[in-house]
Amino acid sequence: MAAKTARSKATPTKENGARVEEGLSLFKSDKFDADAYVQSKCSINEKDIKQLCSYLLDLKRASAEEMRRSVYANYPAFIRTSKEISDLEGELSSIRNLLSTQATLIHGLADGVNIDDDKVSDESLANGLLKFEDNGLSDLEKWATEFPDHLDTLLAERRVDEALAAFDEGEILMSQANEKHTLSSSVLSSLQFAVAERKQKLADQLAKAACQPSTRGGELRSAIAALKRLGDGPRAHTVLLDAHFQRYQYNMQSLRPSSTSYGGAYTAALSQLVFSAISQASSDSLGIFGKEPAYSSELVTWATKQTEAFSLLVKRHALASSAAAGGLRAAAECAQIALGHCSLLEARGLSLCPVLLRHFKPIVEQALEANLKRIEENTAAMAAADDWVLTCPPAGSRHASTAFQNKLTSSAHRFNLMVQDFFEDVGPLLSMQLGSKALEGLFRVFNSYVDVLIRALPGSEEEDANFEGSCNKIVQIAETEANQLALLANASLLADELLPRAAMKLSLDQSGQRTDDLRRPLDRQNRNPEQREWKRRLLSTVDKLKDAFCRQHALDLIFTEEGDSHLTADMYINIDGNDEDVDCFPSLIFQELFAKLNRMAGLAADMFVGRERFATSLLMRLTETVILWLSGDQSFWDDIEEGPRPLGPLGLRQLYLDMKFVICFASQGRYLSRNLHRGTNEIISKALAAFTATGMDPYSELPEDDWFNDICVDAMERLSGKTKGNNGDVHSPTASVSAQSVSSARSHGSY
Repeated sequence: MAAKTARSKATPTKENGARVEEGLSLFKSDKFDADAYVQSKCSINEKDIKQLCSYLLDLKRASAEEMRRSVYANYPAFIRTSKEISDLEGELSSIRNLLSTQATLIHGLADGVNIDDDKVSDESLANGLLKFEDNGLSDLEKWATEFPDHLDTLLAERRVDEALAAFDEGEILMSQANEKHTLSSSVLSSLQFAVAERKQKLADQLAKAACQPSTRGGELRSAIAALKRLGDGPRAHTVLLDAHFQRYQYNMQSLRPSSTSYGGAYTAALSQLVFSAISQASSDSLGIFGKEPAYSSELVTWATKQTEAFSLLVKRHALASSAAAGGLRAAAECAQIALGHCSLLEARGLSLCPVLLRHFKPIVEQALEANLKRIEENTAAMAAADDWVLTCPPAGSRHASTAFQNKLTSSAHRFNLMVQDFFEDVGPLLSMQLGSKALEGLFRVFNSYVDVLIRALPGSEEEDANFEGSCNKIVQIAETEANQLALLANASLLADELLPRAAMKLSLDQSGQRTDDLRRPLDRQNRNPEQREWKRRLLSTVDKLKDAFCRQHALDLIFTEEGDSHLTADMYINIDGNDEDVDCFPSLIFQELFAKLNRMAGLAADMFVGRERFATSLLMRLTETVILWLSGDQSFWDDIEEGPRPLGPLGLRQLYLDMKFVICFASQGRYLSRNLHRGTNEIISKALAAFTATGMDPYSELPEDDWFNDICVDAMERLSGKTKGNNGDVHSPTASVSAQSVSSARSHGSY
């Protein structure tokens, strides 16, 4: 059974091998054409090839970015490891030299070389060489005896180039002597020790000279190149960086920041010194040492360290005081100057701006918040004494002579001027990626100002007192309807025009366009999606004020000062029990609503010039608030539907007339909305249902629609002081269409 299984397994293996062999036979043929084979297998067209190339390029860029992130994430550890390896290599080289010297000495002792101490002169011991009194010395032995003295002379006279040449020549001769055994091991080892000693002495001289502040650039580069030529590259590179550090530290002694000095000037001078030193150090490192990774890593580490120290100096002497005082422009300008100098190093492969941003961004954010807080507090202080009367911009302001002669109250003018100053210089904020934070902060300040405007409405102070932790800032109350409409004029003009126009500077500065041409149409203002969303949020904040305004006026209409309601079910139920003749005229509360809306429409025509849509939406919202309140007043409908007295024919007619009157004057004023139409329909439907529940037919009790239309038109004329001969606006096309729609709905039973 096992053998059978083995045969069954072996059979497919042979078949697979044969199949593979057959597939490979095509490639073994002498007539095989690689290009034709690839073309036969590739069925993609030119467009697909381009897409594939684009996809591969994207992968290449993503891979490069991922590698860059990985390198930066582990860069400190990489640099530290590289430096440790470099130090270890130097120590290994020293150990190798010591072992070589020891081996040479041991070899000499093993050969039986005996040195008579009496034949060694004191001078020979001082020079580290063995001098023999034998007069039969060879020329090489004489050179070995005289060479250290020659090196001492060159070093004493500071003849560096000749000393380097002598070292090179000595290395060659010692190497030859070692290979040919022309010098004894003891003499050779003594000579090597003496040469190494002179090399160390020359290296110390070069390092000391390089770190002198008076050493010029050419002299520094020559000294570092000589030090590298001596065979100690890591030390030479470290000395180069230290020399540049010592030089700019020496030059910094002339910079004495004081509390009265201009922070931007100090920052400019200091950044010029520091980043020029880093730039020169980078140039010298590349010129002398090339692009060797170990030296490049040390340069990056050193440059980062100097940038960190520079950031701390600027923070201490320039940024901190500006940020604490709310000087946004001064703080942002200091940061911009430093970033400008630092960005020039990117051409040399040194990206140090993130180091600056890590230190500067929190300080500038602090200045930004302090500036926004100052706008908020100053505006609130102005609101405490604002008379809520619209005026043109102050005569002395730079906006007074512009074409935008927008009327605002005193606190709104102050708010607008401070916002304009806030956006005056936004370039530095963009370079530090604070544009979004500036917009968010300004939205928060505007929202706070709208809250101040809400508290200026009559009755808002009582509502604030009912909430714990509410802001108790003093604000002047807007007593009249004109004053209260001025609150809305402030908020709507700021949110819809002035603030978005000021915020345009963010996008214009970012795209490099001119910022002085701000008189373009509003539909071009917010091409940036972020700013469009910002404007939408501003307008939604204005809706809070609009809702508070409408709610306050609706409550004033519906309730008395004692808390009693003007709009109760009794005003409709009791009509049928009254023996007196009932005057067919809209109820008093709806007459007052019509009169209030007419007054507000007249005031809004002067206050909202060019913004008629806002005025219309305000009147629409106020009318809807009253109707929706009536529609949702459960106690009113409980009395109508389940009260002790049912709704009679006259009460139904009066309620129907009131709703028809609302639709007519809303249509006349062009603020008849779907919500208002739906609300009146719902009220009429509930009234018809309650009347039907009594067993009577409502449609048999209600007059024709023309009768209601005539009464509504007559009421609007009488309440507005017009005569019948001057009622063209009342019989507007919109009003006719509205009357027909109400009539059609009632005749079909939709009410």
